[in-house]
Amino acid sequence: MDISAEIKKTSEAMTKATQHVDHEFESVHTGKANPGMVENVMVEAYGTMSRLRDVAAITTPDSSTIRIQPWDKGILKDVEKAILAANIGFTPAVMGDAVRCPIPALSGERRAELAKICHEMAESGRVRIRTIRREALDAAKKMKAANEATEDDLKKFEKEVQNITDKFIAVINKSLEAKEADLKQI
Repeated sequence: MDISAEIKKTSEAMTKATQHVDHEFESVHTGKANPGMVENVMVEAYGTMSRLRDVAAITTPDSSTIRIQPWDKGILKDVEKAILAANIGFTPAVMGDAVRCPIPALSGERRAELAKICHEMAESGRVRIRTIRREALDAAKKMKAANEATEDDLKKFEKEVQNITDKFIAVINKSLEAKEADLKQI
């Protein structure tokens, strides 16, 4: 059993899981304008569905406005319609050659609701980390059963996997704390 290769593979899978949680956190609206809030909105342009970031430049001229400037002015209305359909909490308006999205201030109730959503995202990330751990340990036990690994190898592997599992769950928890602090700022 090549412990270091298995550990590396497990660690890479857990890294992807934490990156996914971080990416999901970016989509949560904290009262400050962030291009990540709209970049994955799907827009019907030229007969196909495309991500907004693929058909427009997305900027934040100030902390309470997102400005979306499509590269083709003919899809301005499509961009506006897609943002409305995405139901992300703000109303876009076409102004000249761009779509402006003023970000409304969050109420205390909405902040609590968003914090709850972030907790759910973090928990799904932690579940994914634990699933990766279980899959790695199951694979190691199969190798032990097939006499491809010793009992000592298995114990060492279990300890290593638990250590990296704890490390990645701590990373998710830290990201959650940072997002909650962001949500609590007024």
